[in-house]
Amino acid sequence: MVRTPREYMGGNVNGSINIPLQEIPNRLDELKSFEQPLVLCCASGGRSTQATNYLSHQGIECLNGGSWFDVNYYQSLSN
Repeated sequence: MVRTPREYMGGNVNGSINIPLQEIPNRLDELKSFEQPLVLCCASGGRSTQATNYLSHQGIECLNGGSWFDVNYYQSLSN
């Protein structure tokens, strides 16, 4: 998730890791260590779009999940 810590506390995807959008450039090594593709989400999909574009250009395989509500919904379908 690419939300602020306060937003993340207000709602998130179960089991997700939150890295606020502004911290992504400084945490590239950490992001590269995660299993890919990464699914990125935020409140509406705006910040996750920015993060997806940036990380894709850094060679990280990722998908824009849009809203965390949507990701929760699709995750519930797979369980």
